[in-house]
Amino acid sequence: MTKYLLIGLGIALGLSLLGNAVLTHRYLEVRDELTRTKGERDEARADASACSDATDDLRRLADQRAKESAPVVAAAGAAAVQREQRAQQILSTPASIPSDDCKSAAVQMDGWLSSRGAK
Repeated sequence: MTKYLLIGLGIALGLSLLGNAVLTHRYLEVRDELTRTKGERDEARADASACSDATDDLRRLADQRAKESAPVVAAAGAAAVQREQRAQQILSTPASIPSDDCKSAAVQMDGWLSSRGAK
């Protein structure tokens, strides 16, 4: 009877050892996966932070360039208004030679070119 009891205890001990080995292996797999996942999370946070910093840098650069270019943009706008006024004046001027559009255009161009040279 003790022989069977020892055999039964041996089998139970063996099964217990096998179960513990399986559980240990699974525990280590889960631990490694958790470590890898935390590393990926930390890397994603670092990437997001770097992206945010770069976006802030780009915003500051855009603001700086807008401030630096404001006078040039204003000057270009004023020049465009002057040119538009001149174009409207040219378009509203009656033909110099009413019977010949081509000669009339040539006369207007000569006047325009001479006014450009005078500036």
